[in-house]
Amino acid sequence: MGYSIGALLVLVTLTLLVPAAVKVFAVTVFEYEKGLKYTRGRFTAVLRPGLYWVVPHFTTIRKVDVRPTFVSLSGQEVLSSDGVPLKVSLAAKFEIVGPEAAVNKIENYQTALYLELQLALRQIVASSPIDDLLQKRNDFGKQLLDITSAKAKEMGLRLLEVEIKDVMFPGEIKKIFTQVVKARQEGLAALERARGETAALRNLANAAHLIERNPALLQLRLLQVVGQSSGNTVVLGVPPQSGPIPIRTREAEEVETQHPLPEKEE
Repeated sequence: MGYSIGALLVLVTLTLLVPAAVKVFAVTVFEYEKGLKYTRGRFTAVLRPGLYWVVPHFTTIRKVDVRPTFVSLSGQEVLSSDGVPLKVSLAAKFEIVGPEAAVNKIENYQTALYLELQLALRQIVASSPIDDLLQKRNDFGKQLLDITSAKAKEMGLRLLEVEIKDVMFPGEIKKIFTQVVKARQEGLAALERARGETAALRNLANAAHLIERNPALLQLRLLQVVGQSSGNTVVLGVPPQSGPIPIRTREAEEVETQHPLPEKEE
């Protein structure tokens, strides 16, 4: 019994004294992080979120933020395949899926990714004419994503999005494109005016054909115009080839209804 109590006292004493002598401290790996554990300088494990005890000079824990991150390339000066100088800006979104590779295999994964995106951008722009760059910006973003995804994977990264933000031209090129757009809009406006005039002429031609086949239509139209006007004296001239328009009053219609005319014998 005495031996057991003595052993217990020794154990309690060691429990209290050893941490004070060794100076063990705690490291917390948060939910949005991964921890890289190094023992005597050698990588030993990837740690999940939680609380870990660390012995200085023996164990080291390096925390890596694995949340999605953005990288931006602004004002990259490149030449298109038709020799037009451009400044292109793009943005990329990535996340760390292999913290061991991102930290241990490369000195700075963000700088390396920046360089890979820059090289891929120059490759695509240099092989494309200016019209394609303006009209297919979304397609070029997908091409950049396809080209750089493999390299990013080797660095422990996963590219989520790559988009071209801006395509900027020198001042002279801007003026030329402005003139081209203006000429295109003026051409479309002239085309619409021509279509309207053609439709109006077609309607006039159809009306002329109708009047030629039915001269009385012109007289009816004139009477409609006269009926819509008030307080004016209008003198109408009727073409000789046009027959008179029979006008029947209401009294005449009532008399004809009461005393119908006898039918003519054949």
